[in-house]
Amino acid sequence: MSDSSALNHAARIVALASREQPADAVLRDYLVDPTRTRMAPAEKRAVVRAVFTYFRWLQWLEPRDSLQKQFSHALALQQRFDGNPLAIKAEALAVHAVPPWLRDEMELPADFLRQLQRDPVVWLRARPGTAEKLAATLGDCVPAILPQPSTLNPLSSVALSLPAVSMSNPSNGAKEDQLLSIPLTALRYTGEKDLFRTPEFQAGAFEIQDLASQFVGHAGAPQPGETWWDACAGAGGKTLHLADLMQNKGLVWASDRSARRLAALKQRTARAKIFNYRTAPWDGSARLPTKTKFDGILVDAPCSGVGTWQRNPHARWTTTPTDVSELAAIQLQLLNHAAPALKPGGRLIYSVCTLTRSETTAVAKAFAAAHPELEPHPLFSAQLPAPGSQLTILPHEINANGMFIAGWKRRT
Repeated sequence: MSDSSALNHAARIVALASREQPADAVLRDYLVDPTRTRMAPAEKRAVVRAVFTYFRWLQWLEPRDSLQKQFSHALALQQRFDGNPLAIKAEALAVHAVPPWLRDEMELPADFLRQLQRDPVVWLRARPGTAEKLAATLGDCVPAILPQPSTLNPLSSVALSLPAVSMSNPSNGAKEDQLLSIPLTALRYTGEKDLFRTPEFQAGAFEIQDLASQFVGHAGAPQPGETWWDACAGAGGKTLHLADLMQNKGLVWASDRSARRLAALKQRTARAKIFNYRTAPWDGSARLPTKTKFDGILVDAPCSGVGTWQRNPHARWTTTPTDVSELAAIQLQLLNHAAPALKPGGRLIYSVCTLTRSETTAVAKAFAAAHPELEPHPLFSAQLPAPGSQLTILPHEINANGMFIAGWKRRT
């Protein structure tokens, strides 16, 4: 495919994208269209990169230019930035890389803004105990090596921020017992295969799951034999992770308001050979899907997705402050309705892939104030020198999505 052909495809996709039809969804539907199935993987990658680069640099472009010219300008900006990230001043990024309302919701450090302008990496989650074998058979994989615990920087008595995760190979000479001992099986994939068509994926050897999302499963520390509820399971990525961490023992309830997403979960669990789960629809109301009391509940709530704006740059220009305030209300309601299902001593984990104050610390504060029967539950207490009950992960710190995680425990 020529450059002009790729840009023509990208222009058609951008023209179809809107608030109601996000660019990532339009792109997915466009590329699976039977009339375009003959596009080679490299050709599809060129179209994907052009679309996301366009939205990443949108505010630098002249809207009166043709779309093809705008694409060329955006790709040139990306090339310049990739060659030297400091070539684009932080002040310019603060003005043009994110919508103006975001500065009222979070700090905008230069490293965060620069991370948003980079191409995202692909993270895999291998099945427990298989990461080394998977890396060898799949190829083009680099393990995620966590930093020494002493390098973690407390932000407050209840919040921590992770420093940069090393993307180097374990052969760098670091001693394993000096590293943060969260048992991640994360691999950064650097190749160009269609991962969904690999024999390893078809056999359930790995999931494509962002590194920040993998931290969520470990934050709850589910144990074999326990009963957990993934209250907002979606297509089930975190359900699968919880089940894996529980060694396929015990039970994970997976709920969502969408029957379509729960059906997709059943397909994924079959491929992954996960059997310790049940599905039940839940609309988020006070009427719970089961009378079961749980050892752990995960509320991975719908959110504005600011933490995913590197991977999904179109959302920067369609998300509004009204969305944030409405979502914060929904998040608090979900927590309030889910909390009664905890056993005494049970853990409640709240996670959102956003970084706005309204949806993170403000929701956690309001929820805690309304539930004196719960107490803050330290996250990663076995791994961190000074664990807190809230964790904020910024994209530039781990080369992945941003994430907020909070934990509580029902008093016994």
